[in-house]
This record gives sequence, structure tokens and C-alpha cells, in this order.
Amino acid sequence: MREAKSAADPQAAGRTGQELHGAGLPYAGIRVVDFTRLLPGGWCTQMLADCGADVVKVETPHGGDYSRFNPPDFKHTGVYYNSVNRNKRSLALDLQQSASRPVLRRLLETADVVVEAYRTGVPVKLGMDYETARGLNPGVIYCSITGFGQDGPLADQAGHDLNIQGLTGLMTGGMRPGELPRSPNFQAADYAGAALACMGIMAALAARAQTGRGRYLDISMLDSLFSMCNIVATSALSRLGGGTGEPAMQPWGNNPRYAVYAARDGLPVSVSLLERKFWGLFCEAIGRPDLYNRDEESRDRHTDHGGRAALYRAAIAEYCASHPREELVRRMHAKGIPVFPVYTPEEALASPAVRERGMVETMPHPLEGEIPQIGNPLTRAGLARTDQCPAPALGADTRHVLDELGFTEAQCRELHERGAFGHETTVRNEAT
Repeated sequence: MREAKSAADPQAAGRTGQELHGAGLPYAGIRVVDFTRLLPGGWCTQMLADCGADVVKVETPHGGDYSRFNPPDFKHTGVYYNSVNRNKRSLALDLQQSASRPVLRRLLETADVVVEAYRTGVPVKLGMDYETARGLNPGVIYCSITGFGQDGPLADQAGHDLNIQGLTGLMTGGMRPGELPRSPNFQAADYAGAALACMGIMAALAARAQTGRGRYLDISMLDSLFSMCNIVATSALSRLGGGTGEPAMQPWGNNPRYAVYAARDGLPVSVSLLERKFWGLFCEAIGRPDLYNRDEESRDRHTDHGGRAALYRAAIAEYCASHPREELVRRMHAKGIPVFPVYTPEEALASPAVRERGMVETMPHPLEGEIPQIGNPLTRAGLARTDQCPAPALGADTRHVLDELGFTEAQCRELHERGAFGHETTVRNEAT
């Protein structure tokens, strides 16, 4: 395991809140204290940081956020960690030690937003639960992100993306009898929880501007993802409401006009010919007007097309297999027909559609040089930073944050000696 960098490391450049204050951005002047690790909380608070908030990432001195050590690396530091922690500052604080309580108290007193992702009950043990925070700071917006929420039958269970996706019904959408669900390629539960937490915090900040009152946000990853499963659950909802659930909606490959096919060179393409208009254009383009059904209705677009399905699938497969992928896509796009390449991650990063929209950026990193990042779509609207800062080294900003919280040099030394910052992090005021 790589050793985490400490604040004494010359590569760990500490930053003041003023340096990351995000002038002109919507959350400039908002302080977010981030007690989370890994993905849901990290992505949520990075979005707030991108939009101008001063995010103080509170990490254990004993290794910090687990995501620091997730492979692969650039050269020295993890790609995953850097992808969800830009524009933040790192404060190393050992919350297990009573010596950390004065720092914790001031963090809660001065925070606009607190985000935590501990198991239920842990914040109370650490002295940083909502009731404690609200007693110190009535206007605080406190967001808890857990797998299953603060109550309910699963509240005491650990929440992992795979388990949660399985519980929502998402993984079984479009499955045939006897099939085993495949592990998903996307962390839908993690990102759903992150997105709902971010939306909730933004809404709570807007409400506080009107009322002056803070509030508590209980964000469940299961709730968040399940709220997005309305399409997956269409048949089940129909039956629950007294319907038959048939014909079932088919956006998962059973509809031959909404599926993936192979081009002549074996490379995959996605074919989206749901609407009668696009199906007509395609039939004309391939010289098969006999496949076009003028009596087709709008309700047919997301079905499996019944007895015509085999004819449709064979015709689409034959045409796709008759041209190399790039030529096939060019032909289709020239006629306005939605057939697109299915890219690998490397191809996606290099694609003009991504590059020309500014969705791949680079930023300077003290250890790596220039590193690539996936951009924030809000940048184009002037709502997110253009001057990105790299994810912080562990404890790199400890001293700056303590200064802002009003701790003197002598108080910092005393806290350090008592173990508030562990043994890996220094709080000397170094020119880093």
C-alpha cells in the first residue's frame, strides 16, 4: 500500500480558503465540512467545490480516505481519488481521540453544510451528529448519506452499490427466464445517492436563504436509485395499480430497433430506431420499404414488435454487418439516422463529441505534472470552476484550516502533542 503524503511533505501544497473561494460562482463563501470517504459523498462535495464552495475534507491521519489507494494510479497517486476530490482541502483529524473535540466543535460551528456517510449511530459516538451540530449552529445543513437511510429494516446494514442495485429491481430489467443478472458496469446507486445529496443540499441552501433555518437531509442510496427506476418498474407498477403489465416496455435489447449490433469489422454500434420517423428513414436508406408499417402507433415504439421482430432484427444486423463501423456511422448520420459507435473508455476520452464539449480537462498536479480529468458540464454555463485544483494530499491544508478556525500556534502544538492529528501529520506553519 502506498504511504499517504503528510502535510510536511514538500509536494503537499496547503491552500487557504481564500485561494479556493470561487469568486463569482454560486457557492462562493459557503463552507462544506466533508466527513465522507469513497464515492457518493466525494462526488457530491466535489460538485459543490466545483461550484465555488470551500470544501474541507476531514480525514483520519492513518491513511485518509480509502479511495487514495484504489488502483490504477497515474504515476504516484490514484486516478479514482483524484477524480472525486478536486478543489477540496484536506484536514487530518483523528476523531477517535478526545483531543480532536475542540477542532471538531469549531468545524461544526462554522460550517454552512456538513456531509457525512458513517453507519447509523457512528456520528453520535463521535460527537458530530445533527443534534450536536444544530445546537452549535442552528443554520447548519446536515446531510447523512447511507445505503438504506437512518430508519427502516436495513438501516443498520452496510450499503454497497451492487447490493443496492439488486434491491431496486434494476439489475433484472429485460432479463429472460433462467438468466442470472450480470454485475453492472456503472455504480448507479453510488451516483444516485451522490446526485440526490447534491440536489438536496442545493435546495436546502436556497431554502435557508429565504427562512434562515438549516435542516437535516437523510439521503438513502436505495431511496435515491429506486426513485429513478420508474421505467424499470413500469410493468410492476401497472400490475400494482390493477393493470396487466403487458405489453412490457422493452428498452433493454428485446426491441430489435433499440439494440446493439456488430459492424463488418466486428465493432459494435448502437441502433435507436424507436420512432416511426427514424424507422422509415432507415428502411428507405437500406432499400427495404417492405419493412415499414404505416399502421404503426406511438405505443408500439417500446415493444418487442411481436411477429415482425425477427424480420427487423435480421435486416438491421445484415445492413450493419455490410459496412465497417466508421463508414456505417457516416452513412447513417448523413441521413439523420441515430446509429452511433459503442466506444471503449479510451475511445470515449478521445472522441470529438467529448473533447469539443470540454469534457476532458487537464490540471497541474504537484506529483504527477498534468493529469486528465472528466469535466463538469456546468462549466459551460459559468456555474463551475475553470481553474481546477488537484485533489489534496492527506493533511496538506491542516494548518491553514486551523488558522481560519482561530487556533493559535501554541494551541496547535498542544493539540498535536495530545494526538488530535495522529502521528503522520504535522501542523507546523510551513511554506508549502
